[in-house]
Amino acid sequence: MTVRVTRTFEFDRPPEDVWAFIADPEKRAAAISVVEDYDVDPDDDRKATWHVALPIPVIRSTVPVETEDVARDAPRYVKFVGRSRALRVTGEHTVEETEGGSRLVNEFVVDGSLPGVERFFKRNFDRELDNLERALRREMAEAEN
Repeated sequence: MTVRVTRTFEFDRPPEDVWAFIADPEKRAAAISVVEDYDVDPDDDRKATWHVALPIPVIRSTVPVETEDVARDAPRYVKFVGRSRALRVTGEHTVEETEGGSRLVNEFVVDGSLPGVERFFKRNFDRELDNLERALRREMAEAEN
């Protein structure tokens, strides 16, 4: 079973401000609660390893998820793919200009390779997207001050 989710956030900030956050692999990783640690490739800022702790019985430690931005169209679109023995995740973020600021459309797809992975994401995707939105709003508020 594949888990898919789409969520849209509205901001009263210009698209460039949203882009500065969402195009940064480190900032995206830090916003996700199951990412315990992450390493951005020092030679290629489009690649990062997420060390994911999934609370499911078949996983007893963190799982390294090798992520890579496979498409970028600044300041409008970024797509990343993450691969590991436990799952494959694809995330797409589209930044659109609106009358009062910008809109961020987030689309995620998770294919689990181990039992329980997809069930975990089906139950927790909304919470993880709430985390992403909070982190983005917090960064924008800090930038204003």
